[in-house]
Amino acid sequence: MKQKVLIVGAGIGGLATALRLAKAGYEVEIVEKNAQAGGRLNQIKKDGFTFDTGPSFFSMSYEFAEFVHDCGIEMPFEFVELDPLYSVNFSDNPQKNYHLYKDIDRLAEQFKDLEPEFKAKMEKYLDKSGQIFNDTVDIVIKNNFDSIFDYMSSLMQVNPVHLPVLTRNFWNQVSRNFSSKEVREILSLVAFFLGRTPFDTMAIYTLLSYTEFKHDGYYNVKGGMYQIVVGLVRELEKAGVKITYNTEIVDYETKSNDKEISHLIDSTNHVWRADTYVINADAAVWRHRIFKRKAFSTARMNRMQWTMGYLTFYIGIKGKLPHVNHHNYYLGSNYKEYANKVLSEPGTLEKPYYYVNVVSKHNPDCAPEGCESLFFVCPVPNLLHKTDWSDKDDVVNSIIDNFSQRIGQDIRPNIVSRTVYTPEDWQNQFGLYKGSGLGLAHTMMQIGAFRPKNHDERYKNVFYVGASTIPGAGLPMAIISSKLVTERVLKQLKK
Repeated sequence: MKQKVLIVGAGIGGLATALRLAKAGYEVEIVEKNAQAGGRLNQIKKDGFTFDTGPSFFSMSYEFAEFVHDCGIEMPFEFVELDPLYSVNFSDNPQKNYHLYKDIDRLAEQFKDLEPEFKAKMEKYLDKSGQIFNDTVDIVIKNNFDSIFDYMSSLMQVNPVHLPVLTRNFWNQVSRNFSSKEVREILSLVAFFLGRTPFDTMAIYTLLSYTEFKHDGYYNVKGGMYQIVVGLVRELEKAGVKITYNTEIVDYETKSNDKEISHLIDSTNHVWRADTYVINADAAVWRHRIFKRKAFSTARMNRMQWTMGYLTFYIGIKGKLPHVNHHNYYLGSNYKEYANKVLSEPGTLEKPYYYVNVVSKHNPDCAPEGCESLFFVCPVPNLLHKTDWSDKDDVVNSIIDNFSQRIGQDIRPNIVSRTVYTPEDWQNQFGLYKGSGLGLAHTMMQIGAFRPKNHDERYKNVFYVGASTIPGAGLPMAIISSKLVTERVLKQLKK
């Protein structure tokens, strides 16, 4: 009789782990709180429009290639490389758009008046970022750690030439290489992908610049990002994995030895049994809400460093936006001031910085003919700092007004579909603590072995996968996380 694994949560980490384990010969079942799979990588279909709710592109495509090879399947979705990676617009010069091409010569041409010798500086910066990436990725990112000592021992294998980087933040590292305000701001934007700001993100994460421009780039998925989920679910069906939706786990029971979970209990009091359990919910939140661990008490959770919240809204408009690219960042004139306030001060919203993804630009099926699907993301304080979102419509309207001014085209009369998610919605729907968009921040004491472990401290048949555990946030990281936790589960099941 096959040993059974129950996976709680159908996010990317949970789906990928389920497929790995099913292909390894185990009986696998998934229970999901929501009505459809994907977690934050989800989809809204409304008024004839289709919107991606979360990630709008991905990097490190080779991690997906390795994953499908491990599982013995064909790539279950199609993707195309983005070039330019994205465009950036500043409020003090709205007529000028900077397009971030991978071609350094093409990139340098745009900055020749702002940054003398841009090409040489950029190549030097990317070389350094590449060294950090190549010297850390296999040692730190793609490894399981059994203890803090194990983790520190691994860190000691990293080339000591990178030690000074540990004392700097992202902004400092970029500023050591470039002098112009515009270049510094554009190149440090990627820090926001980690849910913090360039001023409180470690300089080691400048390796992301290398992954952007030189190593692999960014990719868009044909039909929208949710097709990743659709493809994985299809492969899981082929592998005999059952997914039960609208099922929230709220409690558990242990075996008599108190060292293993006997079963989980959902909100209808139904019992779910398996030999092994993999949790694709937030690893800290699960320990807090379900296991009620002292180390994850409310007081301790509130003292942890969490990422910012996100105000996201999904707009369907009549008419096309020919001059707006697929991925766009709209910046103000007070970058540092804004960044220093965005995590904690609600008044920051008066001068919003935001991102716009024109979903239908490369995926015309995501909007009715002659229309566009727009996905807006605005960094905002999480619920630890702003609990009242009754002003959400005012904030959204101000951003739409600003966007209309920037592009020289008033979209307000043409809006035919509108959906808004506040940090409160992200918390309630996806179990994100206090609406923090990417969960625990990637600070020195919250990465590697200091992050919530992917194996439980008490119950030997409970494991964790996804952005909340190692190696951290991001779609390729979720794929890596699935590999790491699968290694642990297989080791446990074979005992």
